Amino acid sequence: MISLLLVDDHLLFREGLQSIISRWDDAEIVGEASNGVEAVHLARELLPDIVLMDISMPVLNGVEATRRITRELPSTRVVILTSSEEEKYLFEAIKGGACGYVLKKVPGRKLHDLLRGVMRGESPIAGVMATKILHEFNRSWETQSPGPVAANIEPLTERERQVLQLVAQGLSNKLIGVELDLSENTIKKYLHNIMEKLHLNNRVEAAMYAVREGLVNKK
Repeated sequence: MISLLLVDDHLLFREGLQSIISRWDDAEIVGEASNGVEAVHLARELLPDIVLMDISMPVLNGVEATRRITRELPSTRVVILTSSEEEKYLFEAIKGGACGYVLKKVPGRKLHDLLRGVMRGESPIAGVMATKILHEFNRSWETQSPGPVAANIEPLTERERQVLQLVAQGLSNKLIGVELDLSENTIKKYLHNIMEKLHLNNRVEAAMYAVREGLVNKK
């Protein structure tokens, strides 16, 4: 059972989301908060698997709350669930430790799939937001010289490069498997090998690496 902490200052939205999640048989809301301070307190107390975090809230905003929760509770995953498509919030949330950024207009069934993916180690990011991230990382690395780690990494196989490219395009493990005609478990093994070889910690860093190495088309 996936335990969820719902953080949003709009009661009506929380009630609506709770109604949707109550129909899922593998997840439950264990707590609700209306601002960032309450979110941090409840996260410490409840130790939820996932925190669904809004951005714009009183007392303490979602970005700072995300930063505090991920720093203190590394096993708790924070997914930003917001109506904001502003790039400044997106980048700050990702840098603050959020493992995903989902827009509130997502259908309930899709949100369910995304949260199950989070528990498998995936990082859900809305398509338009993923594109913004890749563009930003691309601009950043164009002004940087390759770091010393690049000379020490183990080369990827052709199949690993294909998997990495699809990760950078925002595909889930399941969709990557469909694309390459491989099982989801096989994709997980490839991702594990990729992370080990490249000394990376998560899918966002993998996407960043793919952009730097030119595995994703520059736009």
